[in-house]
Amino acid sequence: MDFDRAEPDEANRFQADSAQLIVSSHLRLLQREILPRGADRVDLARRLYQAPFVVLAHDRAPDPVFFYANLTAQRLFEMAWRDMVRLPSRQSAEPLLREERRNLLDCVARQGYIDDYAGIRVSATGKRFLINRASVWNLLDATGNSLGQAAAFSDWTLV
Repeated sequence: MDFDRAEPDEANRFQADSAQLIVSSHLRLLQREILPRGADRVDLARRLYQAPFVVLAHDRAPDPVFFYANLTAQRLFEMAWRDMVRLPSRQSAEPLLREERRNLLDCVARQGYIDDYAGIRVSATGKRFLINRASVWNLLDATGNSLGQAAAFSDWTLV
């Protein structure tokens, strides 16, 4: 699947298709909503983009690239949307921690999700932060095919 990597706004309905994929996969696999249902898909997409917790998603490329990063993620990683959606997701971790991250993603691919991940990540300016209690899940289309993976967390500490 080719993801639209234009920054969410009113004109593109806040990337409602990508947001719906993230939200519906979360509900399907974790059996709970990431956000309460809203009036419509565009409202839900807007609220996901503006949520006070981090939401990220990457594609299924051999070297996965982010295609979604809400505003909280952009602030935490100190990157504008246009830079986030060109970033191979492995680069969100320090080089020495990338094997640990790869193992996590392999585990999620097998199990469908992990609901209690903790690990160190790094911002564009080199600030390190520990994320706690992150959920990481597969992004599934209507027929169950994996299109990538997403993560959400609201607990982080600068280290």
